[in-house]
Amino acid sequence: MKKIVLGMMVSCLWGGAALAQDAPIRIGVLNDLSGAYADFQGQGSVVAAKLAVEDFGKAAGRAVEVLSADHQNKVDVGVTIARQWFDTEGVDLIVDVPNSAIAFGVAQAAQDKNRVFIGSGAGSAVLTGPKCSPNTVHWTYDTWQIGHTLGQPVVERGGKRWFFLTADYTFGHDLQKSTSEAVAASGGSVLGSAAHPIGTSDFSSYLLQAQSSGADVLSLANGGADTTNSIKQAVEFGLTKKMTIAGLVLNINMIPGIGLKDSQGILAVMPFYWDLNDGTRAFAKRFAAAHPRHLMPNDMQAGVYSAVMHYLKAVVALGGKSSDGKAVVDKMKETPTDDPLFGKGTIRKDGRKLHPVYLMQVKTPEESKGEWDYFKLVSTVEAEKAFRPLNAGGCPLVQ
Repeated sequence: MKKIVLGMMVSCLWGGAALAQDAPIRIGVLNDLSGAYADFQGQGSVVAAKLAVEDFGKAAGRAVEVLSADHQNKVDVGVTIARQWFDTEGVDLIVDVPNSAIAFGVAQAAQDKNRVFIGSGAGSAVLTGPKCSPNTVHWTYDTWQIGHTLGQPVVERGGKRWFFLTADYTFGHDLQKSTSEAVAASGGSVLGSAAHPIGTSDFSSYLLQAQSSGADVLSLANGGADTTNSIKQAVEFGLTKKMTIAGLVLNINMIPGIGLKDSQGILAVMPFYWDLNDGTRAFAKRFAAAHPRHLMPNDMQAGVYSAVMHYLKAVVALGGKSSDGKAVVDKMKETPTDDPLFGKGTIRKDGRKLHPVYLMQVKTPEESKGEWDYFKLVSTVEAEKAFRPLNAGGCPLVQ
């Protein structure tokens, strides 16, 4: 089989002679390195994991290695890599995994092998619902959270009639469903939707459907380059003069490709923004310096950093033992989370990481003070209100 591991780094060698004989803790960053999500997780998530290992210092008492691989947005490829990592590469933790269909397979592999999976790029709230696992933590965001924290404020601002442009796989459909629920609960309605494959380059036929629907909100239940391209083409079609754009997974790395002029005013929700406070700004400066293209971090990449830090804390609390994945996840849930990017938080029984979420709006060109100054804070949604209630997800671990 073709070797798929694209990079490996021995980040630090820690501890004394006896500890040095132990096998290293191995962390695998599994995501899209070449497709629609490559600029939005990709190498940036690998950078974030390496920075977390660097910042954790000698506390782990063992060497820590970071591996990376490209799942190519193919379920069979992603799951094969995950099982190979667990079976033959000695990987203890797989992190990130944008593309929820792949994330489901990785979560199952982690449970089968009693290792740990932490989803940062993965979005489907099913990961903490019917498919919850004692070996999985869902870190940064999920489809229920986005749909409910963004759907309501858009309706309250007059966006009553919605049309969805939806990525045609689990994540997109789950995101549309969650947002539709929030829209209906807030007094709005959904007039139609159009599903498209990942990596679509021409959205014209879908945008024509949106234009003829009579909707006043174009909701983008997609991500990565698909979100960027659909917004750019919506601007070319003149839809933004008649419709509000709800960028459900809009993040900072998309704005340069769209342009501040064409993206101004769009509302988005995120649990991390680089310019929120001194801690986020310090991390962003280091991240941009280490990134091959010197990009700023988005929330999913910041989530990788935060997740790896908390994972290593749990391993330390277990005396440096990482072989029992369920025990590590139990310790992660038992220990309050706290880092400079997400602040204080907790992990629930269903594996859902809780933290505040910020409603942001893209600035006008006049408001922006320079490169990467793209969002302004509108309001903060407290953690307990941002995520689905524990008893509403159908997680067997809770029942």
